[in-house]
Amino acid sequence: MSVLKTYAEGTASAPSRTYRIHDGRIEGTIDGLNAVRQSIELILTTERFQWQIFSPDYGVELDELIGERRPAYVEADIERRITDALLEDDRIIGVKDFALTFGGEIARVSLTAVTAFGEASIERSVPLG
Repeated sequence: MSVLKTYAEGTASAPSRTYRIHDGRIEGTIDGLNAVRQSIELILTTERFQWQIFSPDYGVELDELIGERRPAYVEADIERRITDALLEDDRIIGVKDFALTFGGEIARVSLTAVTAFGEASIERSVPLG
């Protein structure tokens, strides 16, 4: 069971209220779509299996792609890795409009996360070199 799925069975929806993290500091609280956006950022910046404090289903596996010189391999696998990581959060219903572009040693990913609170557009760069 994911650390994100800690609410009681039969609850209408997952709790969303959390602390707002800005520039490494806690600044109040956020809820709804903003909380999910923050969660997405944290998931995408946490390497899965690297930190013992997180359960094995938290984060994304991108470190293996560093140094990968075959864009076709990256393109074939990165969408699955990111989608699987995001869907561990029950507030995220799906991922759509996934796009990947390469520029030098960086892969730029853009996607739309469909959440229980609306849609969130996300852009992220993944270093490959």
